[in-house]
Amino acid sequence: MLIKKMAQTAALLTLFAVLGGGLVAFSFEATHQRIEANKRAALLCTLNELIPFHYYDNDLFTDIREVQDEALLGTEEIVVIYRARKEGKPVAAVFNTLAPDGYNGKIHLLVGINYKGILMGVRVITHKETPGLGDGIELRRSDWILGFNGRSLINPDKGGWQVKRDGGDFDQLTGATITPRAIVKAVHKTLLFFQQYHEEVFAVDAQALEK
Repeated sequence: MLIKKMAQTAALLTLFAVLGGGLVAFSFEATHQRIEANKRAALLCTLNELIPFHYYDNDLFTDIREVQDEALLGTEEIVVIYRARKEGKPVAAVFNTLAPDGYNGKIHLLVGINYKGILMGVRVITHKETPGLGDGIELRRSDWILGFNGRSLINPDKGGWQVKRDGGDFDQLTGATITPRAIVKAVHKTLLFFQQYHEEVFAVDAQALEK
């Protein structure tokens, strides 16, 4: 009888363990999916700040290209390009790139460029810059990032693609120069890449560009 009760108890404990593990796994999967959905929604919202939704009619999340060019983009990481089209015609591209040399590390950016090579805008996605100083690159902190709107490789010219302290056209943040310097450099490199690979960026059937 004792052995039978012990076997029943062990079976119950096993069942509870299996049910508990299943509930934990289910909760994790549900939470993970919700987090990913929220990230996707937030990303789409930011993409639409750079490219208003009425400018395109394709799915930005499926019409993408992954590129890698450390020499030109300044990073060895893969850069995702979201391509916007209207009735099949290319409208703009948004590069999910980064500035590798921020004051406290990498600064992830979205850089929107229209088909003609003019910046539609830049947004900071993630960074570790100093609160109260370097975080002025966030739109919610200051309008500094809006200074890229309408810029291109000819506005300003090559020498102007620096912060003013270095003789360029772009303001630095009060008490912080390294952070804006890194972003200006990254945006300029993205424009150079776009110019060099303009047609390939929007090509429908081309393979991802790799260096």
